[in-house]
Amino acid sequence: MLGGICVRQLFSGFRVGISRTLSMATEKLNSIPAIEIDPEGTFKYILIKVYGPDTPKGSEPYKMIVRGFKWAAYHGNIYDATKAKLEQLGLDSECVGGGRIQHDPVNKSIKVYGHSTGFGKADHEVTVGILKNVYQGYNITWSDEGY
Repeated sequence: MLGGICVRQLFSGFRVGISRTLSMATEKLNSIPAIEIDPEGTFKYILIKVYGPDTPKGSEPYKMIVRGFKWAAYHGNIYDATKAKLEQLGLDSECVGGGRIQHDPVNKSIKVYGHSTGFGKADHEVTVGILKNVYQGYNITWSDEGY
């Protein structure tokens, strides 16, 4: 007993509070679309690690998302726009790299390649894994070749 409070009860309540907070963070992360890319063409893309509310960078929970658009002159343009939307939701993020996507919906193919001068090369294998969850039936490949 600690001042009339059982230590077991104290830590039990602490675990429930942490569990509830993680659940809310996971719920918020799950509401973010894993992929937002243009429906066709060749364009810059970035891979972003999004953290739950009040979660320090490098900690759990987090979600990896892919963003790519033809309108972006630079990879940083995509990150700036995405980061602003995430911050409105109370989420923190970091860009972990970039590259290019060649999306051909007629032939159901996506090629991931290249790098970002500002953010470095994304882990294209992770990007392809995320794309395969949404673009089922597509031939999705990656390469370290090209810009």
